[in-house]
Amino acid sequence: MAMDASEIESMIKDALPDAQVRIDDLRGDGDHYAATVVSSAFAGKTRVQQHQMVYAALKGRMGGQLHALQLTTQTP
Repeated sequence: MAMDASEIESMIKDALPDAQVRIDDLRGDGDHYAATVVSSAFAGKTRVQQHQMVYAALKGRMGGQLHALQLTTQTP
């Protein structure tokens, strides 16, 4: 079962309230997305830690409901 882009965005914003989130459906199949997440919460964190924060926001849906997520994280 695929996830809707708005659901992904909402989950990320719930975990990172100041985040600016852009979600793009890469294949039009609702299963392969690219996300750009900009948040001050990423300050001082490594890229791996930033990605882990986003994955944690998705509450275990990576690899199940969400098959693929190309992730770009940045600080403002």
